[in-house]
Amino acid sequence: MAKQNTKLSKAAAQRIAGYEAKSTLVETRTGVRRSDNLRSIGLIVAALAIALTAQLTYFHVGPGVPKPTPKPLAAPAESVAEGRVWTGAMTVGTKPIEFELYGDKAPKAVANFVTLAKKGFFDTTGCHRLTTANIYVLQCGDPAGDGTGGPGYNFGPVENAPSDNVYAGGVIAMARSANAANSMGSQFFIVYGSSFIPADSAGGYTVIGKVTKNLNSIRELAKLGTADGSTDGKPKNPIQLAAVTVK
Repeated sequence: MAKQNTKLSKAAAQRIAGYEAKSTLVETRTGVRRSDNLRSIGLIVAALAIALTAQLTYFHVGPGVPKPTPKPLAAPAESVAEGRVWTGAMTVGTKPIEFELYGDKAPKAVANFVTLAKKGFFDTTGCHRLTTANIYVLQCGDPAGDGTGGPGYNFGPVENAPSDNVYAGGVIAMARSANAANSMGSQFFIVYGSSFIPADSAGGYTVIGKVTKNLNSIRELAKLGTADGSTDGKPKNPIQLAAVTVK
């Protein structure tokens, strides 16, 4: 009986040892698989991070070629005005008018107007300001439509401003910022009734020409008043420019 128990003990011990050996093997293989999995996950995460970094670098920096800095725009040369009187026509709202420009008296401003007109710049602008008391003007030529827009450059100084600050009906003059002679761009105003417009520290306003036909059509537009009923504001009915030509 003692021998039999000894044999049983040995057999049990062998089975336990075998089980522990198998368990160790399984745990070792499981550990290897976990290690491999973690290594694979780490490689995938690293690859995604590299790809994301590359994408962000491409979209925010570019493919390694620096973009050239655009040159600032400059006002046209005075020579474009040719030192002569130009004739022109435009539609203001639905009203056609004719005008002339004094390239001999205001060469900088006329060169600018002629250049913009030939490019069709004014055909995408309107008249954003109307004044109806003491000063009678319709201001146009702003692509932003709110008095802040222009051609991408400014120029000056003031040319051909009246010494008495009186702007006769029909005068076409360049708009500018107060006290800033070099702030002219594309905005201009048409005087539809004689107006006294005081000079400021920069002087008066550059007169570039005058309406020679159909000034009454501008007066008719002015009679419609402003959008808010004030004496200085947006025209009640939107006014677009079109078919601006010079020769």
